[in-house]
Amino acid sequence: MRRIICVWLLSLMALPAFAETTLDVGYLRVDVPRPPVLSNLDAIPENNGVAGAQTGLKDNLTTGKFLGQTYTLTTASVPQGDDPLAAAAQMLAKTPYLILDAPAPVLLAIADLPQAQGALLFNASAGDVSLRDSDCRANLFHSLPSDAMRTDALAQVLVQKRWTDLVMIAGTFPADIAYADAIRRSLTKFGLQLSAEKTWDADADMRRTASQEIPLFTQDFGDYDALILADELHDFGRYVLYNTWQARPVVGSEGLSAQTWAPVIEQWGAAQLQSRFSDQHSRDMTSLDYAAWAAIRTLGEAVTRTNATDPQTLRDYILSDAFELAGFKGRALTYRAWNGQLRQPIAIAHPRALVAQAPLEGFLHQTNELDSLGLDRPESKCEAFQ
Repeated sequence: MRRIICVWLLSLMALPAFAETTLDVGYLRVDVPRPPVLSNLDAIPENNGVAGAQTGLKDNLTTGKFLGQTYTLTTASVPQGDDPLAAAAQMLAKTPYLILDAPAPVLLAIADLPQAQGALLFNASAGDVSLRDSDCRANLFHSLPSDAMRTDALAQVLVQKRWTDLVMIAGTFPADIAYADAIRRSLTKFGLQLSAEKTWDADADMRRTASQEIPLFTQDFGDYDALILADELHDFGRYVLYNTWQARPVVGSEGLSAQTWAPVIEQWGAAQLQSRFSDQHSRDMTSLDYAAWAAIRTLGEAVTRTNATDPQTLRDYILSDAFELAGFKGRALTYRAWNGQLRQPIAIAHPRALVAQAPLEGFLHQTNELDSLGLDRPESKCEAFQ
């Protein structure tokens, strides 16, 4: 640890002289109704996402105090029924840098505001592939992986383990449908396919009858290598594990999952980030927390390296080959210049341990192995970044 600190200090000493600068960052959360689920065991933290931004702010301030840089964070929450565009416009009047926790349609509406033109916005919560594709915006970056990045990571594991006979159960909520679509796309991309799939629409209370209902529900699948769950709201999936007709692995939204961040990640200095976050907020870091942390750290790194605070200079640097973010994932994180997506490894984990990290060995790419996850340049229809 002493050696790491010394190297870090030497790297700061090697930077050019800096004038004192201040960067104001806004965090805007748009509350959306959450459908009722079978279990309320996993409560969503009230400060989910905001806590990650606060930890990132503290990290920025630690570096900034040596360079005369100051960072501030303003947070706001839009209750259900209120106008998120008015709140965004008000925040944009104070700063051109926003971290957004909002559904895809709201993100696009905010990005299209006149006040947002020339701003730098970070999507920390929406995994919709369309936001990185035909619906991309030049002022909207993505610190959260897309659904396709996570399902591509899972598909790589399925290929490596030679689990080729696959079945899927998908929920009916929009997030479940989007995840199931991403699964199908990823399986096709890596030469796999589903042999059967079913839609979960049961009204039974699985807390009492899972041991009777789930075996009957999965009996028609026959034999298979692995069962994929598309249950992004974590509604029914927990009751499928260990209750299937065939005793087979469960992957996807439950069981073995592809995740942006998980408490079981300990390598590559991640344990230190986990500890700092836990000390500040008395809970584990979530994927939304990590995406918000990465967004504000992106800005901090860009300010440190450019000694600038204007959006265009920071945007150009973030999209350049010179930008790198130390993200505690074993390799430097960078942004895709064609759609603003943060490249990053994806953890394959279950609740007790990290199993693998994608991209897996053997899955190559002509320029960057991380681009084997999600939309590659030839696949993306994004034109705003050209």
